[in-house]
Amino acid sequence: MSTRLIILDMAGTTVADDDAVAIAFQRSFARYGYNISREEVNPLMGYKKTFAIKKVLETRSVRVTEDLINKIHTDFVDEMVDHYQTSPEVKPAPGTENILVWLKERGIRVAMNTGFPRQIADVIVDRFQWVEKNLVDEYIASDEVEHGRPFPDMIERLMQSGGITDSKEVVKVGDTEVDINEGKNAGCGVVVAITSGAFTRNQLEQYKPDHIIDSLEELQHIIV
Repeated sequence: MSTRLIILDMAGTTVADDDAVAIAFQRSFARYGYNISREEVNPLMGYKKTFAIKKVLETRSVRVTEDLINKIHTDFVDEMVDHYQTSPEVKPAPGTENILVWLKERGIRVAMNTGFPRQIADVIVDRFQWVEKNLVDEYIASDEVEHGRPFPDMIERLMQSGGITDSKEVVKVGDTEVDINEGKNAGCGVVVAITSGAFTRNQLEQYKPDHIIDSLEELQHIIV
């Protein structure tokens, strides 16, 4: 069955992973007196960020409240917005724009989704001008649906807006465990994991994606 829609993750997949997300996550917790390790952070990459914050707090001897979650989240969002707006280190991942052009030339609808809130996603897409360049048709953030990854809500919303009813015509690409499980839960025809982000090839293999790639340009050998 031919591909009509591809859904690409942002940080670690189409946006180069410069460790800024993990560092900002750690800093936001530290400002409220909680030191967290990278080993705690990495498995939570890709999740809706308020959910990830709650999961970390639940491992501490602390009363978890919505107010505390929201304060840490606000701090994280502010730091990431500043980073994505101003840092010279922020770049598309290698091969990203080449593969976006290749996909568009083949008439495949290109969408992106993310565990970030919309505020951060807007900054990323605006900085690279992917919509203005007609490289991306649409994108969605985890705070725009009821359930973030690994639930299929974001993928289902993108299918609906693209007029696609058969999930077998959808390819999902991401760099984390929840990207893989999101694609599987949505019934995507092909689920692709990429090694450019938070998870190693060995870690990704445990979740049994259909393919594991090291560069987005390898999608040219997968998509039909």
